[in-house]
Amino acid sequence: MDTRQEFIRFALAAGVLRFGEFRTKAGRLSPYFFNAGLFDDGARLGRLGEFYARTLLEAEAAGRLSFDMLFGPAYKGITLASATAVALAGMGRNLPFAFNRKEAKDHGEGGTLIGAPMKGRVVIVDDVISAGTSVRESVELIRAAGAEPSGVLIALDRQERGGDATTPSEHSATQDVARLYGIPVIAIASLADLLAFLESGGAEAQALAEYRPQVQAYRERYGV
Repeated sequence: MDTRQEFIRFALAAGVLRFGEFRTKAGRLSPYFFNAGLFDDGARLGRLGEFYARTLLEAEAAGRLSFDMLFGPAYKGITLASATAVALAGMGRNLPFAFNRKEAKDHGEGGTLIGAPMKGRVVIVDDVISAGTSVRESVELIRAAGAEPSGVLIALDRQERGGDATTPSEHSATQDVARLYGIPVIAIASLADLLAFLESGGAEAQALAEYRPQVQAYRERYGV
């Protein structure tokens, strides 16, 4: 099964991907909602790490990016980068990883970075990209440590223009990150994949058929 479609089924079964009416931070009414914080037990987190790892290795094989280590921005990214590193090791690719704390310690090891020394080409692992603040902070930390960000790995790309409900911007948050920092954004799945799932005709898709026109209309209004 395609990794992207398999991931959407997994997110649905875990209750992480939901359909209905949800107001986004931008004030838009979205027909779907994705909350990676609900991958909240060991089995789900382990499988999620496998999806991240598979997606990363597939992107590398396709020549989309190269990497030497992982970085997880506080807070969600810490767990996600850790789970991805464990999954990669199980696939024969043992990589170092690091993460940051929000406030620097003035005792013990001190500083804001924890884990392996930052070096080489670093992939930032997070759940989604909204305003891009987490990515900007991560890029600054990585470069300040003498390493180079080589890409961003996320769970879901909403492929949605920035701005608010009435004045959407020209580009999506992921496009802005790619343009600003010159690095690719790799997603396990995207809004286009979600629509493909809803149009697949399978039993799971048929059960959600009422939401397909709403998701399509939302993409036509705000999508990139």
